[in-house]
Amino acid sequence: MASRLLLALDETDPQRAFSVAEAAAPYLAGIKVNWPLLMHGGLEMVGRLADFTSVICDLKVADIPNTARLIAEAAYGAGAAGIIAHAFPGAGSLQAIRNVAPERDLYAVITMSHPGGGEFFDIPGLVAVAREGGATGVVAPATRPEDIAAVRTAVGDLTIISPGVGAQGGDPRAAVAAGADLIIVGRAIYQADDPGSAARDFARALGD
Repeated sequence: MASRLLLALDETDPQRAFSVAEAAAPYLAGIKVNWPLLMHGGLEMVGRLADFTSVICDLKVADIPNTARLIAEAAYGAGAAGIIAHAFPGAGSLQAIRNVAPERDLYAVITMSHPGGGEFFDIPGLVAVAREGGATGVVAPATRPEDIAAVRTAVGDLTIISPGVGAQGGDPRAAVAAGADLIIVGRAIYQADDPGSAARDFARALGD
């Protein structure tokens, strides 16, 4: 069975990030990198981590179409297999990203995992934007399985990736039961004394 586990590698030490990635990679569907690592290690981190597994750039792109396009050209050009963008700027901004690399993934944020992260998010409306903008998947939080269920109802067969498992307290099995396809775990793996074992344990818990 293919892994359901994505590692949110929010390390700020590039060497530590490589060590964690190498140890965890056998148990992962991919690695998600965010601004903290890219700001410390540079965009070249994407290509270097892609030697271990596919990389999603969690840039939370939220800008006009031209700026979104420029960001996408840089991220995909560095080797990203996917990009995460906000849906609220509209379908045009998402389509601008999609047009850069139609064969790669684009995930649209529908709701977020922190407390209050879904307070101002219109799930049906944002899912409609995601679909119109050509997103291949969406982001919905494991900390609120009810949001995942609502997103699954609205989104059809698009991939749902779900953050918030581990340090934020989300239940991975509940998230999968609600409709998530891939589960995102960060600190509980990359801050572990043995990241490889931690990744293996989460993967096993998901039935991988």
